[in-house]
Amino acid sequence: MSGHSKWSTIKRKKGAADAKRGKIFTKLIKEIVVAVKTGGSSDPDANPKLRTAVLNAKANSMPKDNITRAIKKAAGEDGATDYMEIIYEGYGPAGVAFLVEALTDNKNRAVGEIRHAFSKNGGNLGKNGSIAWMFQRKGTLEFDKEKFDEEGLMEHMLESGAEDMTDEGTSWQILCEVAEFENVRQYFDDNSIEYLSATIAMIPENFVEIKDVETATKLLKLFDALEDLDDVQNLYANFDIPEEVQAQVEL
Repeated sequence: MSGHSKWSTIKRKKGAADAKRGKIFTKLIKEIVVAVKTGGSSDPDANPKLRTAVLNAKANSMPKDNITRAIKKAAGEDGATDYMEIIYEGYGPAGVAFLVEALTDNKNRAVGEIRHAFSKNGGNLGKNGSIAWMFQRKGTLEFDKEKFDEEGLMEHMLESGAEDMTDEGTSWQILCEVAEFENVRQYFDDNSIEYLSATIAMIPENFVEIKDVETATKLLKLFDALEDLDDVQNLYANFDIPEEVQAQVEL
């Protein structure tokens, strides 16, 4: 078991809030569009990146018709916006590293809004390569703690060919090499083992533990500000806020 990062639990809760505001559907549609264009196929069975995007959409309760329309649009049947994939790097309070993955049709707008979010919330946008080395790209699958005990899921983790399992507070996270992601996910699908999400993510190698409420509040406000930007697709950070500190934070 490696160290856990409770910020991913916070991220998932914020994702649920985004769904109520309709924002997460927009981001999921972008993910589908880019997956079709970069994966070279509108068939999820022939395009692993699209298959992951469709699974993420379904996991977030996106209607099947919306998914189908997004795929058709990306395939050129209805016309689709061309999005650029850009990674931005920066620091927040307490030297916490932030990695921001953006999908945008306007690079100048995206960098301006992201820089403003950092500066307004006690952080700063860094240079390319300044913090990316602190993260590793991994396949991740998350499981509800209420449905799985650690020992039982650990056995499945080993059987699947994954490499690690972490405690994320309210969930378990299984990690694997990107090259093994499809095989690992297929193992759980074949065995009808339900997961909360399955995706490729950037995982911090080390974490900054935040023990005071003031710093935690600043970090979560920065996280919130970046996550709310339309051009921000995925957001990763290397902070770990203990539950007792989280409970005292008011945003």
